[in-house]
Amino acid sequence: MVADPAENPADVTHALARKRLQDVPALTERLMAAIFTDNPEWTDYSPVPKEDLWEGCRQYLERILQIVSGQVPGPDGDDVAAEIGRRRAEQGVPLEVMLRTFRLGGRVVWEALVDQAHQDGADPDALLGVATSIWRVIDGLSSTLSTSYRNTEMERVRRDDQRRHALVEDLLAGRARDIAFAQRTAKELDLPTGGNYVVVVAAMTDDGGFALRGHHDALTALHVRSVWQVRADSLVGLVALEQRDKDLVLEALRPLARGRVAVSPTVRGLAEVGLAHQLATTTLGTSSYGASEVVTLEERFPEALLVQSPDLAQRLLESQLGPVLELPVRERDMLLETLTAWLEENCSTANAAVRLHCHRNTVLNRLHRITSLIGQPLHGRTAYVSLSLALSALRLRDGLRD
Repeated sequence: MVADPAENPADVTHALARKRLQDVPALTERLMAAIFTDNPEWTDYSPVPKEDLWEGCRQYLERILQIVSGQVPGPDGDDVAAEIGRRRAEQGVPLEVMLRTFRLGGRVVWEALVDQAHQDGADPDALLGVATSIWRVIDGLSSTLSTSYRNTEMERVRRDDQRRHALVEDLLAGRARDIAFAQRTAKELDLPTGGNYVVVVAAMTDDGGFALRGHHDALTALHVRSVWQVRADSLVGLVALEQRDKDLVLEALRPLARGRVAVSPTVRGLAEVGLAHQLATTTLGTSSYGASEVVTLEERFPEALLVQSPDLAQRLLESQLGPVLELPVRERDMLLETLTAWLEENCSTANAAVRLHCHRNTVLNRLHRITSLIGQPLHGRTAYVSLSLALSALRLRDGLRD
């Protein structure tokens, strides 16, 4: 039957699409053939079973015809296109492949409607309206597909990041002592289960950043594997030394420090990463605020002991240097500077005098003044250790540096 030339083009389009709805299975077979001919990348995506692909194509073609026929609204925000985008994103099919598939589907439907128009004897001018409707729908469905696909990808990345974050936190908490957990986590984070490790802790800087920058790339260049975790007040790195020397990592990190950074002693395997983190955190506490340095526990054992027991450190400071600290600032600082120089010069008054730019007798007089103030001798192993620790406690308390 020849269509009435005066018939509304939209009505013609609706009628053609309704007639083709019954042919969706055949059109699906046509699209499947076109996919593997014109879009051969599909053969690389084994996670998508052929039955799943066929059903997705059927739903897509049916939805095009339903929208074009006016049976359902659309295409923006269409639930079928959104679900296809979500599923294919989870299966790892690239978005470009899906968009080409949607265009192929549009071509299949267009050709089917042209055939139907010829069978019905439709006015050729009406096909212009059909073409406009078809490609408007394809564009809208493709846009919905893309939005759903990208949202799914972002959600997947978020979930992956959350899982990765949780795994690292479990390692820092010492859970890797469980061999099965350590093996699973090592595989997911691409880290060795055994071999040597160090843990790096970088403090937050005043500008809200972290005290290390470019660390991952620097270690990667050395073929050193590492995993980094952003925490509320620090950046923590698990560095797999394996058979490499710790000094190699220190040499790479020291030039990158923009604030306070601490590196733990070497530990054995993921099972000891929790301990390494505790030691690195303690070591970080020995670094003065405002400093830009990479410190190790080996360099800061006395200070680390004091950080571990702040109450004891305060009592030590008061018992060893309390009377000195109560002096007027000028005299207090002069005596503390003299005591520090004398201890660091191996208790040599002559060397301390050179360092302080004064006479040896001046040093002796100042040391005698300290002795009378604190009521105990400055000489002897116990005195040297106690006074040195007290000076370290004072530096930690006041944020001074060696």
